[in-house]
Amino acid sequence: MRLYTIKQTILGLTAALLLSGCGAFDIHPYDVDVKGTTSINSRNIQQIEQATQGKDTLRFACISDTHQWYTDMRDALNDINRRKDSIDFVVHCGDLTDTGTNKEFEWCDRVMGNLQLPYVAMIGNHDFLGTGEEYYVKKYGTKNLSMIAGRVKFVFLNTNATEYDHVASVPDLNYIRQQAEEDTDKFDRTIVLMHARPYSDQFNNNIAEPFEYYLQNFLKPMCCINGHDHSTKIDDIFNDGLIYYGLPSVVKRKYLIFTITPNSYRYEIVDF
Repeated sequence: MRLYTIKQTILGLTAALLLSGCGAFDIHPYDVDVKGTTSINSRNIQQIEQATQGKDTLRFACISDTHQWYTDMRDALNDINRRKDSIDFVVHCGDLTDTGTNKEFEWCDRVMGNLQLPYVAMIGNHDFLGTGEEYYVKKYGTKNLSMIAGRVKFVFLNTNATEYDHVASVPDLNYIRQQAEEDTDKFDRTIVLMHARPYSDQFNNNIAEPFEYYLQNFLKPMCCINGHDHSTKIDDIFNDGLIYYGLPSVVKRKYLIFTITPNSYRYEIVDF
């Protein structure tokens, strides 16, 4: 009986120490109880489409790969805020987090909340870690999406094929064709955005050429924009005239602004 009592005492002390060190009600880092605003992308897209209806010229800023660099991210958004009168919206091309935890998503959401323009946030490969994919869908929405700003259709594609072990339809070629066929009376140009570009480590490179074929034959984009590589890259990957603009991570203290006019587009690399 005495031995049983001693064992119970040891177990009780151990439990008390664990609870005092961790907190009895600590939330699991991969909990998906999303706090605050949800369906962020659809809410912001509605705002962007309404604000840009009938505009001939669009101007938007692109950032990517903020990971754990939230101070640099805050500085980038502050710089964008200073230019807000000349910018219509912002795109984050993925890797909002480093390990997909709920706390990281909350930190990112808090920083993005300081932005004084509507934005679209894409999913990156780091955002899939743990339960990050589920959290992202609840917080931001679907992983493939589109919007029409002015008369330009922006198509946002999930290209993080490695996160599915290459067994899912990523990138989704049917979605590309569908976007080329929907609302054709409302747009006459397209821009495609993704996290990982063809021939990167995250892309399903078995279908890199079919992917490019679908882009060129259905969407016919003006250009493509991607994150993931953490450096500024401007390449005609397939030597077919379609330029891919790779975005630097925010820790490089740079982001890109694109200006779309009725007959052309241009870009600028902004230091902040």
